[in-house]
Amino acid sequence: MEVKNNENQTSLIFAINGEKFELSSVEPSTTLLEFLRTQTRFKSVKLGCGEGGCGACVVLISKYDPFLDRVDDFTASSCLTLLCSIHGCSITTSEGIGNSKQGFHPIHQRFAGFHASQCGFCTPGMCVSLFGALVKADKNSSPEPPAGFSKINVSDAEKSVAGNLCRCTGYRPIADVCKSFAADVDMEDLGLNSFWGKDDSKDEKISKLPRYDRNHDRKNIEFPKFLKDINHDLFIASEKHYWHKPTTLKELRRLIKLNHCNKTKIKIVVHNTAMGYYKDRQGYDKYIDISGISELLKIKKDRSGIEIGAAVTISKAIEVLREENRSDFISDYVMILQKIADHMNKVATGFVRNTASVGGNLVIAQKSKFPSDIATILLAADSMVQIMTGSKFEWIALEEFLESPPLAFESVLLSIKIPCLETIKSESSATRGRFVYETYRASPRPLGNALAYLNAAFLVQVSSCKDAHGTMIDTCRLSFGGFKNKRAIRAKHIEEFLAGKLLNVRNLYDAINLLKASSTIIPQDETSESAYISSLAVAFLFQFFNSLIDSSARKTSGYLKGYTHLPSVKASDKKENQNRVHPNKSPTLLMSGKQVIVPGSEYSPIGKPVVKSGAVLQASGEAVFVDDIPSPPNCLHGAYVYSEKPLARITSIKLRQELELDGVRDILSSKDIPSGGENLGAKIFFGAETLFAEEIARCVGDRLAFVVADTQKLADFAANSASVEYSIENLEPPILCVEDAVNRSSFFEVPPSYQPKNQIGDISNGMAEADHKIVSYEMKLASQYYFYMETQTALAVPDEDNCITVYSSSQNPEYVHSTIARCLGIPENNVRVITRRVGGGYGGKSMKSIAGAVSCALAAHKLQRPVRMYVNRKTDMIMVGGRHPMKITYSVGFNNNGKFTALHLKVLVDAGIYPDVSAVIPQKIVGAIKKYDWGALSFDIKVCKTNQPSRTIMRAPGDVQGSFIAEAILENVAATLSMEVDSVRNINLHTYTSLKKFYEDSSGEPLEYTLPLIWDKLAVSANYELRVNKVKEFNSINIWKKRGISRVPVVYELNVKPAAGKVSILSDGSVVVEVGGIELGQGLWTKVKQMAAYALGTIKIDGSGSLLDKVRVIQADTLSLIQGGATADSTTSEASSEAIRLSCNILVERLKPIKKTLQEKMSSIKWEDLILQASTQAVNLSASSYFVPGNNSVNYLNYGAAVSEVEIDLLTGETRFLQTDIIYDCGQSLNPAVDLGQIEGSFIQGLGFFMLEEYETNLDGLVLEDGTWNYKIPTIDTIPHQLNVEIVNSEHHQNRVLSSKASGEPPLLLAASVHCATRSAVKEARKQLHSWSNLDESDPTFQLGVPATMPVVKELIGLDIVERYLKWKMDNK
Repeated sequence: MEVKNNENQTSLIFAINGEKFELSSVEPSTTLLEFLRTQTRFKSVKLGCGEGGCGACVVLISKYDPFLDRVDDFTASSCLTLLCSIHGCSITTSEGIGNSKQGFHPIHQRFAGFHASQCGFCTPGMCVSLFGALVKADKNSSPEPPAGFSKINVSDAEKSVAGNLCRCTGYRPIADVCKSFAADVDMEDLGLNSFWGKDDSKDEKISKLPRYDRNHDRKNIEFPKFLKDINHDLFIASEKHYWHKPTTLKELRRLIKLNHCNKTKIKIVVHNTAMGYYKDRQGYDKYIDISGISELLKIKKDRSGIEIGAAVTISKAIEVLREENRSDFISDYVMILQKIADHMNKVATGFVRNTASVGGNLVIAQKSKFPSDIATILLAADSMVQIMTGSKFEWIALEEFLESPPLAFESVLLSIKIPCLETIKSESSATRGRFVYETYRASPRPLGNALAYLNAAFLVQVSSCKDAHGTMIDTCRLSFGGFKNKRAIRAKHIEEFLAGKLLNVRNLYDAINLLKASSTIIPQDETSESAYISSLAVAFLFQFFNSLIDSSARKTSGYLKGYTHLPSVKASDKKENQNRVHPNKSPTLLMSGKQVIVPGSEYSPIGKPVVKSGAVLQASGEAVFVDDIPSPPNCLHGAYVYSEKPLARITSIKLRQELELDGVRDILSSKDIPSGGENLGAKIFFGAETLFAEEIARCVGDRLAFVVADTQKLADFAANSASVEYSIENLEPPILCVEDAVNRSSFFEVPPSYQPKNQIGDISNGMAEADHKIVSYEMKLASQYYFYMETQTALAVPDEDNCITVYSSSQNPEYVHSTIARCLGIPENNVRVITRRVGGGYGGKSMKSIAGAVSCALAAHKLQRPVRMYVNRKTDMIMVGGRHPMKITYSVGFNNNGKFTALHLKVLVDAGIYPDVSAVIPQKIVGAIKKYDWGALSFDIKVCKTNQPSRTIMRAPGDVQGSFIAEAILENVAATLSMEVDSVRNINLHTYTSLKKFYEDSSGEPLEYTLPLIWDKLAVSANYELRVNKVKEFNSINIWKKRGISRVPVVYELNVKPAAGKVSILSDGSVVVEVGGIELGQGLWTKVKQMAAYALGTIKIDGSGSLLDKVRVIQADTLSLIQGGATADSTTSEASSEAIRLSCNILVERLKPIKKTLQEKMSSIKWEDLILQASTQAVNLSASSYFVPGNNSVNYLNYGAAVSEVEIDLLTGETRFLQTDIIYDCGQSLNPAVDLGQIEGSFIQGLGFFMLEEYETNLDGLVLEDGTWNYKIPTIDTIPHQLNVEIVNSEHHQNRVLSSKASGEPPLLLAASVHCATRSAVKEARKQLHSWSNLDESDPTFQLGVPATMPVVKELIGLDIVERYLKWKMDNK
């Protein structure tokens, strides 16, 4: 397309952190995130998902309103915000809030001080989300808060980060940071931090917090004056593309008419948030931004209702609907508007609602069948929409709009109207009919950031029926929506059935049966998903109408316990209704938790809760991750073409022709491996993995080719649009499950040294002695995705003399290094791999990081240009494999008292297509299963080779499955014997004698076996017995909610690996430390710094006791420090610390003679003087060491226990996590604050595995959950309402590193307590269900699947529970 000179062409003008940017040419599809990361120095905004679903890229956008002479501030996802849409705006990132040069903001300081940043990748986005909430709150008209606080309240402060994902911390300390700014915070509710001591008074605590001054702390983001005077009309033309921003409907009509006939590809945008769900599969010639058209931004209120312009954001609509000054409206209407606003507030996230428009949401619902909540709730309210087609304007019902064909290009949705209700005329106001309106959504996350399984909204006009003494339904509108490929729809036949009927159990029962039979409302495909949706529709209808049947029935049924009361027909209930609409105070998400630690003093600063190294830099966004490194000149970007078939011959790979001519520089495959090199993607002692498939792709996600292009966006686009031709001729069918692997004897060999001892005790005798047996019982466990916030990334830079430097986000730089050398066919001393920090790993950046670095190195080596890659989230999820799925078959013998006598176990582990490190899994499974005394134990574990993506280690690999298998068996035994589960656990806990029998060399000394002490201590501190009784009482009086409580132990076998370390003291006394261990967020650098300060401090001179601030840990460099090993198994921190201690000891010995000489000359010696003298005397001030654990310290056991209490909703299957109490043995903790963070974060990741995270594949092995829309890790609203953690400093363990123990992985296993508590609650629900049917005791040996998602729980409770309840009520009248 030619670009014509146009005198009206304007420049795009905006500011970032106060700096002016003026662009005359912009590619219109460029996002703000892309611009920030590639064209500016501001790198705090991160690419986490590209869907607006994680919050890593959140920025604050400030916009001047010349009519009101005010600046509006709102947070937004920069990954969805198109750059051209920010014309005239000021953008603030976390660096703009504060930084190391101008001073950190109190938000940054508090994130560090509350230990709320671990890997740090998500932290800048969290900071901006919180900052945006503070800015908004401080602009309202609320009373002035106390000095140092914001006007924000605790509830809103917590919710400010509800859309931000964090995989490390577990959210509890993040919530504390947020709450610390709230005017209504109770300082006693704030958890462990570095600001105050536990004995400080409230005033002392407030004085020690980094002070917040809303006026001073906003100076960095004052709105630039130059932006107030610019012209907001915008027309930008580049070589191929145009961007128009009309300001009137007339101008919009002209643009539409002008371009309609010339086949121009046009995209109409408001704020582009739909791109988060519907990715652009094509380019556009012209973009028309309608967000500045005044007619689309109007908000009109009159007696007929409220009209909202289509371009009005969802957040603005919520604000308008919640305004209380509506004297023109009747109270029922106010209630309806409030309900609509409340429901809208659960749509998406705050930073998406701030830019997403109401009209845009309805258009994608109509055009693409987007599962819109807004369409559903407005449909029930009888809303209207206004459409402009050419010069024609018309109002139509929303229902008609949704049923119509997709809106034509020349048609534009202008506004939406929620009509006011007509009052019902009658002689007496006392008998006047009233309206009742309610909305519902069942979703994996209560606060949004998740599509609903189903949503619904009901508007009913009811009146009192004197003759029948009940409630009469006059009219009703019932709408349902949210299910897949279905638009929001009214249940008209149910409406017709109920209209004019008395509301009673029989009519409700009949209405529900009508609903279930409706193919237009309920999916009829007989899948478990459809059955669940059907049960939800029934539940919503029941929940709404049952509360209206009659007041006395409600009070006696116990139904409304925990539910919102619906307004009664009686006028006397009006006050209650108003309180419900305008509650006095919003409930908080989290209660105060307790963190109990005992700081050590013997090896100071070891044992102190020191703030994590670099935490404040992570908060400001100045901490540099691999993708933050500025691109070298001529840098290219890579993306994978991967197989979409599980086993197929590749016959051709073709790119779209236009892409080959437009910035795509090469496409590499196995044919591009240099002479003397190997097609190697990973190589370890268990086997090799190819870099690229050579002829045959062996799994979905197998790497076929590497596209190299000028930009990452172009590389991704080219790879996604590549055409791959496959052939399956003469190939056997793929092996896609472990059963097929067994049938075809497809297994990986496990080396003898990794084979667990296959029998403990005499299994035959054990089975013979048993009073009872459960034989050949089967269960399955699914996979889990890492969801590190930073996906796989690398940068390769070619150097002189056939050398190459690679920056890799890897837990395993040593293996990256050697694999690159072998692939390129060059000596290892030609390769340098550098890793500074990793944005989350959890095992996924160990072996899986290698291929990405090798691919970039190969491309850089061939093209002699730098090449980098940042894998997009979808590709990462498809290729990376995740946790090992497995099938388990067990036979267990046990006595009448619940004591185990024998267990035989068969496990089939799905390892995928390549060996990776799957050979370690059998040993890990067995190590965790041995947590109980089984009497005798035998097992047969096979590692199956299938045509699935290769699985690799993930936090607590094999251990979490093994521990859960033990719990599942124990629960089954307890159910079979009708015993309390906790009693069975008690009787099967190890004595030290049995522990020694099962764990042999790992068991340690008797005093080290702390589990019995922890077990009993937890029962007291968690009030376990009292709460068990309270749970029973709750369950006896509540029909529709049930609680469960469970106590679970963990015994975790750890292995300490060798570690390298190096310490150098510079001439000014500052210290540089190098370790092979990688900082992943687990605080390794912090513990290493503490160890260096302690060990060097043993020289005992003036100032040597405060060396911590002089120590800097630097990035891992595989040429500077060799034999770095892999950062895994939770023990790298302690091993690296010990390597540093050994290095420091060498230096201290070298310094002692200098110290002695100086002491003879002066009474006081400063550290700096000692080092200067040593340097002058040519003392070697650099020392390295290689720590190799001895036989008596290489293995040890960790212990802990947890009590969790949950509450399940029998109507939806939702599980609320009420409270978790954890006690964990860290030995003598090297840093209790770091260990506390590891315990909490690990536990919450385990909660995700057991309860939330589905990572399923289709029949070919292609991952179905491939982004934030369908893969749901825990969020701040899905963690325990109260989380209490106590770290036990147990007896000294002389064979440990300064008596410490690891904390990274074992606590993950304790999340099984949540699953077991859920099973307990489900058991109570099933008992109740069977009692309604007059059946014998329900089967207590049911299986609760993993993850125990809402559909899984509901299916076990009973999908027909409502129908059976109503039938029971009718039968027992």
